[in-house]
Amino acid sequence: MFPVLKEGEEVLVDTKAYHRCLPEMGDLVIAWHPHQPNLRIIKRVVRVDEKGNCFLMGENSLESSDSRSFGWVSLQQIIGKVTSRFP
Repeated sequence: MFPVLKEGEEVLVDTKAYHRCLPEMGDLVIAWHPHQPNLRIIKRVVRVDEKGNCFLMGENSLESSDSRSFGWVSLQQIIGKVTSRFP
């Protein structure tokens, strides 16, 4: 698969999307990287557990750093839901 975003594209993020509900499978989210505190990542939610932790995967699975390498991401690490992309 190819990356969802190309270099130079911008996204619109709803930072309040998960204040009242949990992320859903298929949502594209921005989150803080669990091991690199100043790095924001854009990944797709593929699983959500009963505590609200998310398993995130990149669209380019062969080259993506995602939950397969850094584990589950807590709801507190999720910044928001991507609602639009702009070239």
